[in-house]
Amino acid sequence: MKKIEFVIAVLLLMSTTACKKDFIQLTPPDSYTANNFYKTEAQFQSAVVAAYAPLRDVLLNDYFTSEMHSDNTIYQPYADQGTAYMQRRNISDFTNTSTNAYANATWQHSYTGISRCNIIIESLKKADISDSLRKVVDGQAKFLRALNYFRLARLYGALPLFLKVIEKADDAFIPRTGVDSIYRQIVADAQDAINELAPPAKFPQTGIATKGAATMLLADVYAIQKKWSDVEGLLNTLPAMGYNLNANYADAFTPGNKNSFESLFEIQYLGGTTTGTTPNATTLHFIPRSKDTKLLTGITVDNTGVGGWNTPSSDMIASYEAGDKRLDASVGIIEGTYDGSYYMTYSAAKSVIGYTPAAGKIGIPYIKKYVHSPLPATTGSSDDFPVYRYSEALLLLAEALNEQGKTASALIPLNRVRARAGLVATTTTDAAQVRDIIWHERRVELAFENHRWEDLLRSGKALDVINAFGVKIRQELSYVPTDSHVVTAHNLLFPIPQDNIDLNPLLTPNP
Repeated sequence: MKKIEFVIAVLLLMSTTACKKDFIQLTPPDSYTANNFYKTEAQFQSAVVAAYAPLRDVLLNDYFTSEMHSDNTIYQPYADQGTAYMQRRNISDFTNTSTNAYANATWQHSYTGISRCNIIIESLKKADISDSLRKVVDGQAKFLRALNYFRLARLYGALPLFLKVIEKADDAFIPRTGVDSIYRQIVADAQDAINELAPPAKFPQTGIATKGAATMLLADVYAIQKKWSDVEGLLNTLPAMGYNLNANYADAFTPGNKNSFESLFEIQYLGGTTTGTTPNATTLHFIPRSKDTKLLTGITVDNTGVGGWNTPSSDMIASYEAGDKRLDASVGIIEGTYDGSYYMTYSAAKSVIGYTPAAGKIGIPYIKKYVHSPLPATTGSSDDFPVYRYSEALLLLAEALNEQGKTASALIPLNRVRARAGLVATTTTDAAQVRDIIWHERRVELAFENHRWEDLLRSGKALDVINAFGVKIRQELSYVPTDSHVVTAHNLLFPIPQDNIDLNPLLTPNP
């Protein structure tokens, strides 16, 4: 990690200057250091804001390690077969290695967030601030640390478990900690966050982590551990905090409806060109490459350098039941023609429902739920990105009830989600059938929200689903290589980044 290199550099600098204390004043008296920054309430508030920021960096790679590393989405062909394109494509194809920069970025940015949380948590112990602020800051930092470790544990398995500030080089070189111990720490942090954070004071929310966000995170962790009674108990506390479903599925994703009572936690963005705005660039990643995207984005944007990723697969589109309102809200079709570089000239935006290409045109699906014209900036949108929504809480509650033999009760939250989608209620009380229905509902309800790969892992269906999808996709798309989506058990974990293994002699690779 970058922090390791920084620590080593600092130690080398100290060793070369220790005998020359008067040579240069290394720390001007008006500068901030770790020793004098974490003092005031304003400084802690700034620090916790900085701990949220790596979530945006993670998102720029997270869709490769979740949606594209599954049967939900694919990539578009490209004439430029450079390293950047090939490494991104390899994640989707399940041919990525330990040197893949885009997979490894998820590791790096997650640990950046963890490092910032550790500094906050440690600094709070000796800070002279109000107890009320201490609880709010500590709760947020522990929620974020738990969220980052939860992502890493599911993707990589055993991990280096950093819980303290790295003060010397030896502190940075630690071995991997077993998954059970990692999960114990995640649970402890999430429980602290639940105890320290408050429910939303009002809706729309401010965007900071709340008791509801921490509750959902802990329930998600307990689902991995099959602690179904605990999952049920946690999720049943959410309605009293004010959470509910929006009337329409698409309402959860519109920039004007951010942080609504359906939102348990979302990554915050603000589009625009003024200082302090942070547009969401993934909107431009998820549509076909074009020199002019105005037909979809409302402004002229050239996305030829970033577009063409996370395209809904035909398998994903076919998985929606007839009459499911979520399909039209989630997927659109952009019609046009490709040139020799696979840049598309858009000619029409059409509905995916019953779509047939016009003569001489090709129709490419795109993720519609994050495209809201006009974009406020050429670099991206104002769309927040959902991490947890209340509809997921309802589906997880249905699963917890069903797994405890309370199948009739499980149909109540399950059918709330189906009813909003315009679908008939499920009436079967066969537990195995209801289990399959819930997994299907998770796929279509949470489509393109970076849950699919983790859901395949938790369901135990990853190998069967991905290998079957590979057979289909290799027949359907001529540009997909013959070794794409051919997976065995070793593909269930991502490789530990090679640069970290090279730096840390105690860090072992995955099989």
